[in-house]
Amino acid sequence: MQPPALPSSEYRASLPAIWSALVAVYLIWGSTYLAIRYAVETMPPFLMAAVRFIVSGGFLYALRRARGDPAPQWVEWRSAAIIGIFLLVGGNGGVVWSEQFVPSGLVALLVATVPLWMVLMDMLRPNGQRPGFRATAGILIGFGGVAVLIGSAASGAGTFNLLGTAAVLLASLSWALGSLFGRSARLPASQLLGTGMEMLAGGTALILLASAVGEWGRLDLTAVSRRSVFALLYLIVFGSGGFAAYVWLLRVAPTPLVATYAYVNPLVAVLLGYFLAQEPVTVRTLLATVLIIGSVALVSAPQHSVTSLSGDDTSRAEDRSSSKK
Repeated sequence: MQPPALPSSEYRASLPAIWSALVAVYLIWGSTYLAIRYAVETMPPFLMAAVRFIVSGGFLYALRRARGDPAPQWVEWRSAAIIGIFLLVGGNGGVVWSEQFVPSGLVALLVATVPLWMVLMDMLRPNGQRPGFRATAGILIGFGGVAVLIGSAASGAGTFNLLGTAAVLLASLSWALGSLFGRSARLPASQLLGTGMEMLAGGTALILLASAVGEWGRLDLTAVSRRSVFALLYLIVFGSGGFAAYVWLLRVAPTPLVATYAYVNPLVAVLLGYFLAQEPVTVRTLLATVLIIGSVALVSAPQHSVTSLSGDDTSRAEDRSSSKK
């Protein structure tokens, strides 16, 4: 695989290092969907997600504070809590719940629509950016792919399959809302400190949600499988490692190159689900894959799309949306 023809001045690290980190992001983040599926096999979904984010967030927060980051102000905690609820409760919470019923590869494809939602909402907000012809075509094509997946779910095993698909779409919408809010929210200068705060806030809210729906009563530690435990550890350790690689890439590589993760991750998830978990890949799945990934590529390409912003806004927006993985 060769990097795109971009000026060498846009790379602030060696190409082998950049592509090693990019491949890590491709593989790790693409594999988290299958890891979530394994984790929720024997763990209540919201409690599992809460443990993941509280442990990861606590580590990031303690690490950055130990390295000298100043204590966050109350307004920064408020912003982190709002973002954490949108991204990790509405976003990741919908994903983990849906993976009890929907194959992980299909979930990854539906999550890939986040850039489409972001472009639509950016257009609707006051003084928002209207998408050009290419982005508009991408949005229409992408939601055509979503319609194909919904049709597949409607003809699937049962009601929960369709409900799970709807939950992922709502999760993607929540993700997009949180990402857009994060572009202008007041947060710590340290991206890792802010992400740790978001994870802590989101994890705490997930515990409250788990309590509200009665997950404590359904938790049986003796029934938790070894595969679920290893999957949770993978999400905590490698998910955080993938995030660190992503943050580093934002600082040393061109944003359009880093943004390719948005349409590589679903491919990785579909392939892993097929080969490792025997998830079915139908003609409808393949058609939806082509439509959705192609649409994200179209939406990401214009100079003024969400994933092609420049400067601090790019780092902030993409940093906010990356906490979900």
